[in-house]
Amino acid sequence: MRPLWVDFHCHLDLYPDHASLVAESDRERVATLAVTTTPKAWRRNREVAAGSDYVRVALGLHPQLVAERASELLLFEKFLPETRYVGEIGLDAGPRFYKSFADQERVFSRILSACAEQGDKILTIHSVRCVGKVLDHLERSFPPGRGVPVMHWFTGTAAEAQRACALGCYFSVNAQMLTSAKGAKMVRALPQDRLLTETDGPFVDFGDRPSRPRDVGETVKQLASILQSSNEAVNELVIANLGALTRFVSP
Repeated sequence: MRPLWVDFHCHLDLYPDHASLVAESDRERVATLAVTTTPKAWRRNREVAAGSDYVRVALGLHPQLVAERASELLLFEKFLPETRYVGEIGLDAGPRFYKSFADQERVFSRILSACAEQGDKILTIHSVRCVGKVLDHLERSFPPGRGVPVMHWFTGTAAEAQRACALGCYFSVNAQMLTSAKGAKMVRALPQDRLLTETDGPFVDFGDRPSRPRDVGETVKQLASILQSSNEAVNELVIANLGALTRFVSP
């Protein structure tokens, strides 16, 4: 059945009740992309979600873990043919992780090249303090038509947003990024037919607890306010955008 909600970026395996969250996403009909942070986590995540109608699992190698996990790149390449969804991948130039930035770039470049070679992949991409660098890599290693990049928690400039749009990027937004005036202004400038919702749980809170996929309605509510539209219209827009995105790749 058609989903009722979209959570395009959530770390389901970082919750203590991983399996129950998959079941909950099915009950609530939340189309959920369960991202992983290391290739070693891929198979277990896939097993837990194997019978799900609404949860899909992405194969990831998080840039913040590259310093310790770069050796898993070979494992990533081994598993890549088994999935259309890739993430969380990308670059992080924050002060805690900048020392590994050269290795991050090497890993990200190889991942993009492998995805481009295989084609029909949907990527969810981290770009903290380095949107321009991420877009440079996409231009070099992930040509348009070889898949779709989705910029997760995008914080770039207006010029970088235009550049990302020209590369065919979508953008997944969460409740926390919509609380600032800067975030709201950036989202208003994005093409509405490229917008998706996410929770980024458990890293974004809902009240006094980590967000769950079913909480994505709060993101829809905030997005509707920013776009001066109704909750229902914005949710329908996001669901339609997910449909357009997933039809881009082979069934």
